[in-house]
Amino acid sequence: MSKIVDKSYFSPNVVRLEIEAPLIAKSRKAGHFVIVKVGEKGERIPLTIADSNLEKGTITLVVQKMGVSSTKLCSLNVGDEVTDLVGPLGKATHIENFGTVVCAGGGVGVAPLLPIVTALKKAGNRVITVLAARTKELVILEEQMRAFSDEVIVMTDDGSYGRKGLVTEGVESVIQREKVDLCVTIGPAIMMKFVAQLTKKYDVPTVASLNTIMVDGTGMCGACRVTVGGQTKFVCVDGPEFDAHQVDFDEMIKRLGAYRDEEQVAKKQE
Repeated sequence: MSKIVDKSYFSPNVVRLEIEAPLIAKSRKAGHFVIVKVGEKGERIPLTIADSNLEKGTITLVVQKMGVSSTKLCSLNVGDEVTDLVGPLGKATHIENFGTVVCAGGGVGVAPLLPIVTALKKAGNRVITVLAARTKELVILEEQMRAFSDEVIVMTDDGSYGRKGLVTEGVESVIQREKVDLCVTIGPAIMMKFVAQLTKKYDVPTVASLNTIMVDGTGMCGACRVTVGGQTKFVCVDGPEFDAHQVDFDEMIKRLGAYRDEEQVAKKQE
């Protein structure tokens, strides 16, 4: 079992957990994820590693309360233990000096974007980060992003903080003023779809992380299969990052609702 050593809230439904996992902390790279299980009969939850601390031997996970399993995980407190923690899994983000990189994150997708922003900056890139949320209260990790970004643009749907508008508007404003060599986007599937459509129009290579569709995390369940460039891929073993211009986002969005009925039944049984 792995003990929770720190817990904080970004919002009532978004929790930051720091968990003891020295071996994972030592070997993880940007883009890697872990599988977490709460209780012997608990569901396997794939979560991208947001950060790690080698001195403390810990990893940081950011969890949004969505269904039964994520709510159970968020209800744990400092001193409690998660039953199982396995990782790092998946393929690490390809990091090199591309030049100017725009990193676009929406909602809790900002958390897995943080280690990528950090790695890209350390590799010598000019990093411009665009953070998007519905309201000011839902903007997370802004301070940490500023530490490794040359510029941070905040977009809110209601205009309560930063600029009013969608993440695509922030991304497009950068593309229109300077040459962008790469875009990395993580967030809700619909957000990544429109970011990909925008960057394709401007011929900007784009990488999207499809971690939200993962279930089992080992390629055995097949729930995370997506079509990329006309071929079937499994997000947990072939990704979670893919060429965003090749991803069939409409198919992915439909598949995200595959277990909606089962989730409702599970909620009623709690």
